[in-house]
Amino acid sequence: MKVLFSLSLFFIFSISTFSQKKGVLSIKDQAIVEHFNNNYKKKNYKKFTGKIIAKDNKVQFDDKVIFYDKSDKIASLILTEGLIYPQLLTDYQMEKFMNETTDKTQKRFLRLQKNPKATFDVNNINFTDLTELGFLDTPAKSKRFKITCRDSKLGNSNMYLIELTNKHAEKNATIEDFIRNSTLTYLYQKTY
Repeated sequence: MKVLFSLSLFFIFSISTFSQKKGVLSIKDQAIVEHFNNNYKKKNYKKFTGKIIAKDNKVQFDDKVIFYDKSDKIASLILTEGLIYPQLLTDYQMEKFMNETTDKTQKRFLRLQKNPKATFDVNNINFTDLTELGFLDTPAKSKRFKITCRDSKLGNSNMYLIELTNKHAEKNATIEDFIRNSTLTYLYQKTY
């Protein structure tokens, strides 16, 4: 009995010591790693081709607006380069609904509407907390980010995971240069 007890204590302490050396990820970060390992599918998204107007803490894409923290230069650059824009997020949400919803009644109801995209319209949202996901194993010519998005109409927050790919990126390129020449190659939304 003493041997069994001693072995269990040894394993408990050695596991906790090992995990401290490696660097512990939060539960949310572990979920992000799992998501990219299991669900990642690269896709090329088009940049916004309409009129982009950046003013103060907002960027206007034709008649849609995204607000952001003025001090966040990376978010400003991603938005002004037209990599992420409201019309893209609207299309993404509609496509996600159509692919994931199994309720045929909801799908029929959506098809009967004059403008089904209006249900998923993204406008006047606020981007906060854009962070690069440095803990992920990413290809050299890609960078992955997490963006928290708050929609004042709905009162909930969404987390977007994005990947930007720059085929011509060099190792010593600044983040600004990387973003200027990149394309959006992954987009995922999670509501919480």
